[in-house]
Amino acid sequence: MQNTITQTWQEQVKKLAAQSEAMGKLHPEILELAYQENWFKLFVPKVYGGAGKELPEILRLEEELAEADGSLGWTITLCAGAAWFAGFLDKDLATEIFTDRKVCFAGSGAVGGVAIKTDDGYTINGHWKYASGALHATIFTANCLIKNEDGTDILDEDGHPQILSFILRKHEIEILAGWSYFGLIATGSHAFEVKNLKVPFNRTFKINNDIKFDENGFDYPFLQLAETTLAVNSLGMTNHFIRLVEESFSSRSGLKRYSESQIAYFNSELRRNKSEVEGLRAIFYQTFDESWKELKTKGSIEEDKLKEVSLTSRKLAHACRVATDSLFPYCGLEAAKKESEINRVWRDIHTASQHALLTFID
Repeated sequence: MQNTITQTWQEQVKKLAAQSEAMGKLHPEILELAYQENWFKLFVPKVYGGAGKELPEILRLEEELAEADGSLGWTITLCAGAAWFAGFLDKDLATEIFTDRKVCFAGSGAVGGVAIKTDDGYTINGHWKYASGALHATIFTANCLIKNEDGTDILDEDGHPQILSFILRKHEIEILAGWSYFGLIATGSHAFEVKNLKVPFNRTFKINNDIKFDENGFDYPFLQLAETTLAVNSLGMTNHFIRLVEESFSSRSGLKRYSESQIAYFNSELRRNKSEVEGLRAIFYQTFDESWKELKTKGSIEEDKLKEVSLTSRKLAHACRVATDSLFPYCGLEAAKKESEINRVWRDIHTASQHALLTFID
């Protein structure tokens, strides 16, 4: 009898990651894997077919995804994160949306549009950037300023111009190719726009407001949810990079030119950077897990704990970037070759590091 070896999902992803980058979007086989594993529904309520995972497990999975391939981890994180909005949607609308096996949310946190309130809904015009997963997304989320038909602002309860989030369908938007950055290429994070689009009232929602389901952490504060999920992406990519650095240095053709003391210095630098990242990883997960336990047992999280979650997220992301930059010079010209795996990972890390949420530690 012939023995068959089942390929792990990590091996599948690694085999196809370079092809995904060349295509500028996730390879169809990787997308199919994502649908099978329910990755795009990590935050979706079980009643809509969600994965039924809690946040601590999701964070650790997102780290694994990003370690396998930065573009995959980033796309799943951003798209699944947008689908978290399922907990705040009109139930009839959500039920309809999530019947699609390949449902995938993409969108932008920026306020890029204006919605004119009418008697039967809203008329939307706008342009939004950086919608990761745009090329395979079925649903787009967009934030808009709300105005009256005469052009005046509609104010919220605090007297500020009202902002609402909207659910848009793929056939209602136009994708504008514009993801020309040097990393996370396969995320296909293109812009999109709508012109004079009319939508009914049930297409709006507000996050952390009017929660429809008490499961999967829908009452976990959105800021810290975003910070933690982005941080584990940097962590996963850095784990991958450090592993490649070890392999790269030992295989360099010019290694014989280095003295024993130089090789010892590299090994010391490698250990120091690995230790820094691993140490902050442990602190990060401990802090987050404490916040999750507090939410589950007390129904809320103390402000000081939330600040600690934010701080450890940013510290971890910064440590990942510093470790990457510290070790890059020891990798040889292969690391500067754009077709190489280590170069792709390096580019992905530095593209991810530009996200505004994690720019500053303090």
